[in-house]
Amino acid sequence: MPGTNLTREEAQQRASLLTIDAYEIDLDLSGAQEGGTYRSATTVRFDSAEAGAETFIDLVAPAVHQVFLNGKSLDVAAVFRDSRITLKHLHEGPNELQVVADCAYTNTGEGLHRFVDPVDQQAYLYTQFEVPDARRVFASFEQPDLKATFQFTVKAPEGWTVISNSPTPEAKDNIWRFEPTPRISTYITALIVGPYHAVHSSYEKDGQSVPLGIYCRPSLAEFLDADEIFDVTRQGFDWFQEKFDYAYPFAKYDQLFVPEFNAGAMENAGAVTIRDQYIFRSRTTDAAYERRAETILHELAHMWFGDLVTMEWWNDLWLNESFATYTSVACQAYAPGSKWPHSWTTFANAEKTWAYRQDQLPSTHPIMAEIRDLDDVLVNFDGITYAKGASVLKQLVAYVGQDEFFRGVQAYFKAHAFGNTRLSDLLGALEKTSGRDLKTWSKAWLETAGINVLRPEIETDADGNVTSFAVRQEAPPLPTGAKGTSTLRPHRIAIGCYDLDGGGKLVRTSRIELDIEAAELTEVPFPANTRRPAVILLNDDDLSYAKVRLDAESLSTVTEHIGDFTESLPRALCWSAAWDMTRDGELATRDYLALVLSGISKESDIGVVQSLHRQAKLALELYAAPEWRETGLARWTEATLEHLRAAEPGSDQQLAWARAFAATARTDGQLDLAQGLLDGTETVEGLAMDADMRWAFVQRLAATGRADEKAIAAELERDRTSQGELHATAARAARPTAEAKAEAWASVVESDKLPNSTQEAVIGGFVQIDQRELLAPYAEKFFAAVEGIWESRSYEMAQQIAVGLYPSIQVSQETLDATDAWLASAGPNAALRRLISESRSGIERALKAQAADAAAA
Repeated sequence: MPGTNLTREEAQQRASLLTIDAYEIDLDLSGAQEGGTYRSATTVRFDSAEAGAETFIDLVAPAVHQVFLNGKSLDVAAVFRDSRITLKHLHEGPNELQVVADCAYTNTGEGLHRFVDPVDQQAYLYTQFEVPDARRVFASFEQPDLKATFQFTVKAPEGWTVISNSPTPEAKDNIWRFEPTPRISTYITALIVGPYHAVHSSYEKDGQSVPLGIYCRPSLAEFLDADEIFDVTRQGFDWFQEKFDYAYPFAKYDQLFVPEFNAGAMENAGAVTIRDQYIFRSRTTDAAYERRAETILHELAHMWFGDLVTMEWWNDLWLNESFATYTSVACQAYAPGSKWPHSWTTFANAEKTWAYRQDQLPSTHPIMAEIRDLDDVLVNFDGITYAKGASVLKQLVAYVGQDEFFRGVQAYFKAHAFGNTRLSDLLGALEKTSGRDLKTWSKAWLETAGINVLRPEIETDADGNVTSFAVRQEAPPLPTGAKGTSTLRPHRIAIGCYDLDGGGKLVRTSRIELDIEAAELTEVPFPANTRRPAVILLNDDDLSYAKVRLDAESLSTVTEHIGDFTESLPRALCWSAAWDMTRDGELATRDYLALVLSGISKESDIGVVQSLHRQAKLALELYAAPEWRETGLARWTEATLEHLRAAEPGSDQQLAWARAFAATARTDGQLDLAQGLLDGTETVEGLAMDADMRWAFVQRLAATGRADEKAIAAELERDRTSQGELHATAARAARPTAEAKAEAWASVVESDKLPNSTQEAVIGGFVQIDQRELLAPYAEKFFAAVEGIWESRSYEMAQQIAVGLYPSIQVSQETLDATDAWLASAGPNAALRRLISESRSGIERALKAQAADAAAA
């Protein structure tokens, strides 16, 4: 049951009428091991500003048994419809509502998700309520500005643990009665229920003591590195409390690693849920630990920004997420003793690349997006909301000063604790502490869409001395279908000048920091009679948000020496520029491959290395001219094997290259090696053939027809875990047979029984770029089915299908035409139209890049 869409106008009307005091929620989860439904009883006390007024409360439930308003029983059939209970004839002042219903466990990662671990056959539950899914568990006024206290009472099976926002009480007769929470929004309430394994500690400083807990399934307990997670958490407590000048606002802090989680994590107040893939059961690289630490810090930052002070409506979702992203990376970069002081390099390489991609889609939108209803916000958890917003916040910090920024934040928290705010509240606080007028800045950066391109224009004399230097700023037209217009903006950037030293290293010899005007051309004050440096890098230090281009001489030097930069950030910026040029058709795929192969062996940042692996493979599969594609893939696969064999045994580099090789092995000899590594007849010194590495090779062998059902079943017998089952599911869907594809398609499209993670695994295995011809007939089937799926499935499940099964690998004019015909005839709602339009844009971009690659032949 998807639930009725809530509009902004409805939320504003309800907020003007109601003040919510308290919820008391009583759930009977004693039958959770068997599944089905559970009894949910909710009592809500609230005030109405008007006598006789009418409103509604939200509830998604298979059955509603009783509704009492101010002691009067209401006719359920008359008042409950389409996930809303109509409430008429309210009293002015206090009202009391009681609702008794049967609510349903889900397997979609929304509401109260239920998962059975194949290792111990026990059920594990957790809630996920953002954006509008608390209404799947209890009757609620489901919008962020109607805060209240929440008191949960839960009956659970014997031997289970119940965790919520308040500290866990002693259970009596398997009933857990929690103390009321502070005033918080519905979407950050939480319940996690099951026989979870727990590790406890505390944060202690200057008389403050905060209980800390980490939870996971017992089957993962042997892999739980609790001390490492506690260390990162304490680092965050130290840094955030100093910078925010506001003590942690809740009674305890639990982090719960839960199965089949749709996102990375969720900032439930005092009870953060995190995807349990962050408990690493196989060896992984330091980049994964850095990403996990950023996620931990991101959610901890939300305890203040999002939970303590909450957006009034979802149009400020960007500020909620961008603030958490910016401060989590800043904590990694600046906190004493941090293991990842290079985190801004990771930010430039990962977050900004995501933002640049998102900002060039037809769905691009201002950072401060127009959120008309829940459908709008559900598709707005994107690269603009998170990464572009965080990039612009970083720029704002540079503009107002870091000390002034955090002084403004401190005043903001004190003024609005446990309340709701708008962007203007934060900007007003920052204006007071910085003395700057931020209205013009906000209009230029938050209320416009699209991305600027900065290009150097350099002239030299016969002796190689610079005679003129300017930065040209472009505002490319927004993609077809995008709302708004492109605009030139003011930028604060640094320009790095790099030359080769005597040891062949690229070192920065000078740096110019200046304001780029909101104009086409800005002159750069370059010293007279100065020889032109080998590389001129715009936006050095990554101060602003813009695509940058290298002039011809700089690009030539970078192509030959990109691995010779002595610092990781300028390397990452050059890699990013080259990748963006490839996506834009300004750099041929074959030239991008040559750049990667020439410089990657000298790249020390493992996160950048792994990004280059993904980007090189994607470029070859989608952006290479079809007639050259196989040549390029062969060259890349040979390189992955060479680097695997040459890497230091047991190193992160070796592990990353092994994964890259497993993803692309194609010749008989390469596949024989993959099989040999699995059966032990071949070895690579230092390479651990642990569970996840084995599955990487099994899946590739399955996709190439070398591993059949028997081989997949044998591997699953070695790994009878939930992760093993998902890997096996993906491998079965990857097999290059018509029967395997039909079976996979039917399980996802013709049935709605699969859990979210299983559906994701099937889709991931089904789509194999090497199998274009085999999958071609499914393009027509997709367009025939997608609208019905969208209307009948929950949002998370429908989005997986709409994005994952769109025929993205069928790069042709025919796919564009089929998409356009569907968009014209189907009449999808705005959210589905957006997702399909974004996928269509990928085809359009790939065709342009393929043409550029062919022209470079």
